[in-house]
Amino acid sequence: MTASTPQAAQGGHPAMQTPPVVSPQEWEAAWQRLLVKEKAQTRARDALAAERRRMPWMAVDKPYAFIGPAGRINLLDLFDGRRQLIVYRAFFEPGVYGWPDHACRGCSMVADQVAHVAHLNARDTTLVFVSRASQPDIARLKERMGWQMPWFTLTDSFDADFGVHEWHGTNVFYRDGDRVYRTYFLNNRGDEQMGNTWNYLDITPLGRQEVWEDSPEGYPQTPTYKWWNWHDSYVADAPPDQKWVEVSDAGEKAFREESAKKGDKPGTDPQPGCAHCADDPNAGS
Repeated sequence: MTASTPQAAQGGHPAMQTPPVVSPQEWEAAWQRLLVKEKAQTRARDALAAERRRMPWMAVDKPYAFIGPAGRINLLDLFDGRRQLIVYRAFFEPGVYGWPDHACRGCSMVADQVAHVAHLNARDTTLVFVSRASQPDIARLKERMGWQMPWFTLTDSFDADFGVHEWHGTNVFYRDGDRVYRTYFLNNRGDEQMGNTWNYLDITPLGRQEVWEDSPEGYPQTPTYKWWNWHDSYVADAPPDQKWVEVSDAGEKAFREESAKKGDKPGTDPQPGCAHCADDPNAGS
């Protein structure tokens, strides 16, 4: 092991006290030690998501109106026919720094991270952004920034009623026929993790809807991987592509066997990380 050496100060900043430089074997051992904590954090995150799926719901009885590209709509319309709705309150309106050329910088960073919404849609989930800017302003901003998510204009007290009138936040709703329920809420640093498909699904009442999850009785669940698709290839209500089923099954089987050779305990990862290079319980977190 080579002792850490302070890096020379630059630009008036203090010298960096960097970690020691070690051999490949020592690096691997250090990584394995940290991986134990990484795995524990992953399991804790899964357990927290399971608790979210059991959190009580709040009925939303007040009517709310929004304006979209096609005109005036209501909260039910935002679901676009799906059961779950995620609403991010982005600040783009007069008085916000950057107006009229840009939305809030923090909200814009969130928008830049949003994955293709087709994957959420495939899990009966709709993601929308809402702001107080007009639709022409929103369309102009989306064009400039290359954003594709649905984005609607607030017209009433929706933001005040759901805790996002002064600060950004993410509200989650569930639709049962014509009844709407609020199921979860994130704000402040809770929003910084949002953007990828998995984190969005983890805050919904139905979750990822995969068989490894701990969900209440009767919740929809399908085999892990099998619903995955290219974002331009989803077909509503279509069965999983048989070739993909075979590929994902073979990949998972190969890595399970490799893990067994290493002496790893089966089932240490309830959801393998990738179907093509399926789970090695010692890999990643």
